[in-house]
Amino acid sequence: MAGRKQSEHMALMTVRNLSVGYDSNPIKENINFSIGQGDYLCIVGENGSGKSTLMKTLLRLQKPLSGEIMVGDGLQENEIGYLPQQTDVQRDFPASVREIVLSGCQGRSKNRPFYSRADKQMAAKNMERMEIADLAGRCYRELSGGQQQRVLLARALCATEKMLFLDEPVAGLDPKVTASLYELIARLNQEGITIVMVSHDIDAALEYATHILHVGKHIFFGTTEEYLDSENRKLFLTQEGGMQDA
Repeated sequence: MAGRKQSEHMALMTVRNLSVGYDSNPIKENINFSIGQGDYLCIVGENGSGKSTLMKTLLRLQKPLSGEIMVGDGLQENEIGYLPQQTDVQRDFPASVREIVLSGCQGRSKNRPFYSRADKQMAAKNMERMEIADLAGRCYRELSGGQQQRVLLARALCATEKMLFLDEPVAGLDPKVTASLYELIARLNQEGITIVMVSHDIDAALEYATHILHVGKHIFFGTTEEYLDSENRKLFLTQEGGMQDA
């Protein structure tokens, strides 16, 4: 954590008194936090606590029940990359790696019916960044789970150089693949991309994140150091069953 810069200027996203849920039934209420340029925010909490619902609300994929979500510091809503949880149907998608990565440029292509040279260059660059350039011609559904996540990360990067939302990006991956994916995401953050990640992996959150948003009975938002001393973490560790305090 040493030397990790904290946000010190205008927030990319500010959330005030937000309530999220479905059909007027709130899952979580009165959520307040902000995300600054260069932050690495992990959203943690018990299963069913509303983490993914919160992320979808922040992305305007569903409407907030109440409250405000404001973007600032020059961020446009179409400049947020998103890596959702994959479904079985999506894992079996019969397209090439190159086609899937290129599709991430659609939000910036202003309804053009074709991809520009710049789009293709960006796709190639992001495949290099995710170390999958050699897979460009391969069929997506033939890849391993870890390779597929790298493809989807490259696709999300084609939508943004500013902010990435990741919903449980290492779910179902083995420890070695998980570790390499976390390192890739940390590298993107060090390159200046703001990361917002829903995670059940509290150890990784504490290792990589600059800020923690704990969604539970009580909502906590603060730096990772502040979270280490919070009651939320102590309760969470107890409920997780026997995890040792660091």
